[in-house]
Amino acid sequence: MGQTGQTGRAGVYRRVIPWGVLVLWVIALAVAGSFAGKLADVQRDRTADYLPSGADSTQVARLQEELPGGEVTGVLLVYHRDGGLTAADRGAAERQVAEVTVPAGTTDTVAAKPPVQLAGWKDPRDFGAILRGPGIPSGDGTTLMYAVSTAAPGTDDAAKKAFVEGVRAHARGTDGLTVWVGGDGAVEVDAKEVFGSIDGTLMLATGLVVALLLVLTYRSPVLWLVPLVVVGAGAVCARAAVYGLASGLGLTVTSQSAGIMTVLVFGAGTDYALLLVARYRDELRRTALPYDAMRTALRGCGPALLASCGTVVAGLACLLAADLNNIRGLGPVGAVGVLCALIAMTTLLPAVLVLLGRRVFWPLIPAYGSEPTQRRLNVFAAMGSSAGKRPVAVLVTGIVLLGALALGVFNLPGALKREDSFTSKPESIAAMGTLAKAFPERSSRPIEVMAPTGTADRILAQARSVEGVASAERGRSGGGWTEIAVTAKAAPESAGESAAIERLRARLDGAHVGGASARQLDLATTNAHDRLTVIPLVLASVLLVLILLLRSLVAPLLLVAAVVLVWGAALGIGGLVFGPVFGFTGVDPGLPLLTFVFLVALGVDYGIFLMHRTREETRGGAEPRQAALTALRTTGGVIASAGIVLAATFAVLASLPLVMFVEMGTVVAAGVVLDTFLVRTYLVTSASVLLGRRVWWPGRPSGTPTPVAGSVPELVGDRR
Repeated sequence: MGQTGQTGRAGVYRRVIPWGVLVLWVIALAVAGSFAGKLADVQRDRTADYLPSGADSTQVARLQEELPGGEVTGVLLVYHRDGGLTAADRGAAERQVAEVTVPAGTTDTVAAKPPVQLAGWKDPRDFGAILRGPGIPSGDGTTLMYAVSTAAPGTDDAAKKAFVEGVRAHARGTDGLTVWVGGDGAVEVDAKEVFGSIDGTLMLATGLVVALLLVLTYRSPVLWLVPLVVVGAGAVCARAAVYGLASGLGLTVTSQSAGIMTVLVFGAGTDYALLLVARYRDELRRTALPYDAMRTALRGCGPALLASCGTVVAGLACLLAADLNNIRGLGPVGAVGVLCALIAMTTLLPAVLVLLGRRVFWPLIPAYGSEPTQRRLNVFAAMGSSAGKRPVAVLVTGIVLLGALALGVFNLPGALKREDSFTSKPESIAAMGTLAKAFPERSSRPIEVMAPTGTADRILAQARSVEGVASAERGRSGGGWTEIAVTAKAAPESAGESAAIERLRARLDGAHVGGASARQLDLATTNAHDRLTVIPLVLASVLLVLILLLRSLVAPLLLVAAVVLVWGAALGIGGLVFGPVFGFTGVDPGLPLLTFVFLVALGVDYGIFLMHRTREETRGGAEPRQAALTALRTTGGVIASAGIVLAATFAVLASLPLVMFVEMGTVVAAGVVLDTFLVRTYLVTSASVLLGRRVWWPGRPSGTPTPVAGSVPELVGDRR
């Protein structure tokens, strides 16, 4: 009777905990859902948010916000006819520009009821802030350019968009006359339009890719849905947590970091699910009750999951040392996403699986006491056999192959120009391309100089005398600073314009030199500095986590060296495809650093799973060679599945219409595939065979046979 009562209480206990966890998650999601939807409201995509903290161009952007009217939104109206502009064309252009502006140098307001209305503006006379310069014809007579600017929208993105759309509504071409609205203001609006669509597109595309891969992996009409729903719950909590950090602590969150966080949550979360579900399924064959099987599974693979998460969080945390604002903000944003994914997969996923019971695996239900059906040919056993028989040849061949791929780095295109940052060209980019052809002798993009008001006249005169400067005009004043617009003789982002910017910075003592082209120079310099700062920190932090987990120096060094080789090879693949295949003319300056962090922090996970199992096999009494081959045979399936999922989630970035995302997705996806199917299966295994017990120096993994705690079971091959 007492034993029956105790058994009954244990049964109730096993039911209460999963239901309790589920209820807590439902409450958490109800609360988090209301905040997750507000993340877009705190995302900051101002110019300064993508710039180095201490750069000259950043100071200019911040000072401009303090001037009367705040930040200036400038656009260029471009009128073009292939055969040359007619008098009627020039007259139409003048009338259209006059409809929305007042001549530069005047303070008159626009007449009542102007044709353009900005949403939320109360008085039409607010349009008096919109000014224009004179029309500038091209030398060949095919193009006419007008510069139009206003400070009225300030930093209000909605007002900026309304202003640009309002100007575009009046820029009408007819009978062969083409009209575009370009300039920095229009490019900024078009870029934010693209960024605004990223969250929804990325979430949907990533969810579909993960769903497809889970269906193929589990071969079940039901099981795939559980990890997908749980990782979605983790994504909601991550967005809510990041919203709290941004609104409460002022964390910088950009559209870029929010998009990458989504990929990290789905990629890492699904990998964690694959590992846990595989171990849980094996335990169901050895354990009668799902609750007990899940408890054993969590104890077994928990250390590997924690170490995996730890390496990613440690690597991302190193981004806090970066000087670039958006990169520094990505560190905590990405770390929060990965932590939420781990929490969801180690609490909510187990609870749901236990409540659904064995039937969730239908039609391949793992019956208690059954044995998994072994495939006649284990692919990873065959790979391990070749690595074990000829370890030197395999290791040398793999290193040579990776080295050959890394040579493609020398074929990477130069720095990415702003007008080349879209995969499909919006109107603003088409306008800038036309201007570059029509005005090869001058810049269509101002160099913005902020000078102390007391010395503004002197600095203006000095700016006009600088070699490579076509003109310089005094602008607004306020807060002790005066804005000076400088036009270079050379084309935007050319060597000549860059030289002019450097000369201005050297000559204009006490002034700050900024603008779009100056920002590109500062970005290149800062990214080089950040690489030298962050990359060593990432290597050191990941190495420390591996040493603590594996209790060895040689094995962690082996794994870190492997992922560095993979990074070089993946960048080399980028050099082979970016220009020749994709037609990209430049590489985003932050690509090397970000891909290094992702490939090292995420790629080393698979090394953790493999080497941790190898270590446990060695401790269990197996010879080093046999331990390495057994580890590959038993973990190969789950590592392959996890690698495919992670590569596919990053590949989703390549579907977005921004070059930097395509480049990042391509490099990381290629690196993960190389890491999964070449480095882990061949190079690490062959190196482990060659080194033998020395791979664990100075530790001593051998000893009394012990149960394999934390091992990762094979995911594929079960036909029962």
